[in-house]
Amino acid sequence: MRVLFFILTASAALAANLPPDHAKRMERGLKLFESEVSAILKQNCLKCHGGEKVKSDFDLATREDLLRGGSHGSVVVPFDAKGSLLMALIRHEKEPMMPDSSPKLPEVVISKIAAWIDDGAPYSAPLVAGKKPKKDSSVVTDEDRQWWAFQPLKKVQAKSIDELLLKNAKGMSFAPPAEKAVLVRRLYLDLTGLPPDDADKADLSDLIDGLLSSPAYGERWARHWLDVARYAESTGFEQDYDRPFAFHYRDFVIKALNSDMPYDQFVKWQLAGDEYEPQNALALAATGFLGAGVFPSQITANEVESSRYDAMDDMLGTTASAMLGLTLSCARCHDHKFDPLPTRDYYAMLSTFTTTTRMNVDVHPDGKVTSAVTTMNAKKNTPEVKGATRMMICAEGYDPIVMHTQGGPFFDKTYVLKRGNPLMKDGEATQGFLQVLSKPGDAKRWQWQPPAGAKSTGKRRSLSNWITDVDGGAGALLARVIVNRLWQHHFGTGLVPTPNDFGKTGTPCTQPELLDWLASKLIENGWKLKPMHKLILSSRAWQQSSARDAKKEAADPANGLFMRFVPYRLEGEAIRDSMLAVSGVLDPTMHGPGTRDENSKRRSIYFNIKRSQLIGSMVAFDQPEPLVSQGARPTTTVAPQALILMNSPQARQWAEGLAKRVTGAGDAAKQIAMTYRLCFHREPKSDELATGLDFLQSGASLADYCQVVMSLNEFVYVN
Repeated sequence: MRVLFFILTASAALAANLPPDHAKRMERGLKLFESEVSAILKQNCLKCHGGEKVKSDFDLATREDLLRGGSHGSVVVPFDAKGSLLMALIRHEKEPMMPDSSPKLPEVVISKIAAWIDDGAPYSAPLVAGKKPKKDSSVVTDEDRQWWAFQPLKKVQAKSIDELLLKNAKGMSFAPPAEKAVLVRRLYLDLTGLPPDDADKADLSDLIDGLLSSPAYGERWARHWLDVARYAESTGFEQDYDRPFAFHYRDFVIKALNSDMPYDQFVKWQLAGDEYEPQNALALAATGFLGAGVFPSQITANEVESSRYDAMDDMLGTTASAMLGLTLSCARCHDHKFDPLPTRDYYAMLSTFTTTTRMNVDVHPDGKVTSAVTTMNAKKNTPEVKGATRMMICAEGYDPIVMHTQGGPFFDKTYVLKRGNPLMKDGEATQGFLQVLSKPGDAKRWQWQPPAGAKSTGKRRSLSNWITDVDGGAGALLARVIVNRLWQHHFGTGLVPTPNDFGKTGTPCTQPELLDWLASKLIENGWKLKPMHKLILSSRAWQQSSARDAKKEAADPANGLFMRFVPYRLEGEAIRDSMLAVSGVLDPTMHGPGTRDENSKRRSIYFNIKRSQLIGSMVAFDQPEPLVSQGARPTTTVAPQALILMNSPQARQWAEGLAKRVTGAGDAAKQIAMTYRLCFHREPKSDELATGLDFLQSGASLADYCQVVMSLNEFVYVN
């Protein structure tokens, strides 16, 4: 019975490779375990490996954990002591297991362990009484799939957002509706990042439609996505060379949002636009998403392979964070500690990008696309084709770094790496998808085979098929993540407050039924985002005031029930754009190369983002460093913000522009009233008017007054 027990508890791989005399040998090994080996392991090994602690992720308290190994991979191979790493370690042939204290075990003891391993390394009981083997985190189970974010979308019966919010409101009700003037200003800033026109009296529904059709909508909401995409126009690191054609990706995002490109197509093109439409310049520009990350431009030959894995990790990690709200890069060196994301899954996904690299292409005036590979560390790009527009894309071909350092094509295989170390390869990785978001055996349904003669492998398009598949792939999570981002930027916080982490280390969803209802609505509407904006903006929840209620705040301090609209500060870009707008000097020119000149009159989204020279005024107002995907910006209150508004030459110029604009309004009272309408979309209260008149009568200039008004909290906050 004991031998049968050990056979049944052996791993499937072991059971398939048992030696012919395994039963006899395991019986002999069991006797040796009970008589000597158990005591040897308890005395010399257990303290650090399953007793008081577990060093190097190696736990030998149970046989299952022993066979699973640790951070260095497999340690014991049953029936093969010579092939077991454990023997090399305890013989000090490799780095000893206890180099700082214990001497090498006596040879007679080592020989007992070797004989026990040659006889199958059986256990009669755990070395720690009652201890059960830890879960094999490389295998994803149905229990793992029970986490709410990994479940299929629930069918929620409801007619509106408000119905679902009130259902969970614990007897509370919405705050009173906001005044029309407040809502108009809120809508403008929300959808366009610009203040309303002085005389805008449109119906709210018509106003929403008009703002969604405004080119300014794409410029406003593209900035949100560029944070998520860690967009910048330089390589980063010490040299931080410019990527002069990266701005085409920024323009793609603006154009896609303004045209209401379906979100699933938006995702597909960013992952594989060149595999969908290789002669479509906009589809090619979309792939700039993959190439927007940092990359060292000067490396030694010894750093080539590790740099390549870093580049692929940037592509995969950003895809997972931005589109799926998963911290997948945590599985690069070990199985994810909290979420069912095994290292094997990570490398199966990573292999998607094995042959993906940055390159420039020339788009001719007639629309024809010509590839032109350029080195990543070159200060100058290859000569442009006359009359052509050049753009940086991600496609498949040759890795410029390796061509430059080794003179040959780059790596055509991706390997599973132990501890993420390229020197510790553990077999080739072939493309696969996350087990937790896939049905077993379904991988082939997403595979796309490129046509004969194609330069690409089709792997990125296969990934895009899986990530947008609602029924069998990751599509449900994809939908949840993007509607949460919409909610986040409309309300200041998401239904999932950690928009880049829907896993167990993130903050749980406060309204799971509402999130699934919104995700389902998105899919029903053909993945169109503009109808989702209007659905949210038309809700009673969004249109409520920010009136405070002590009882509500005591019951729901974080406003997770959304029974009040909480004011939030505008981002630096929207503050600057608003100042340009009210001063009458905003340059509406769209698209094209950006600038780092803070005197520019164009919208802030057209600042050139150089990682080592970020725009100071934007950084002061919490623009994040574009190193990794940023799901949400912090909101700080620091002295440089006030100093920029009071002392910067740009702020003074804009104040003078506003003063010039209101000068013709009439007397001082009318000038003050027009200033309030332009800045706050309301008339000044009597005390505000009196204060303004006193200020001007004290000898201050109208420009001084305008600068003060633009520095008020009301100007930089969405109420």
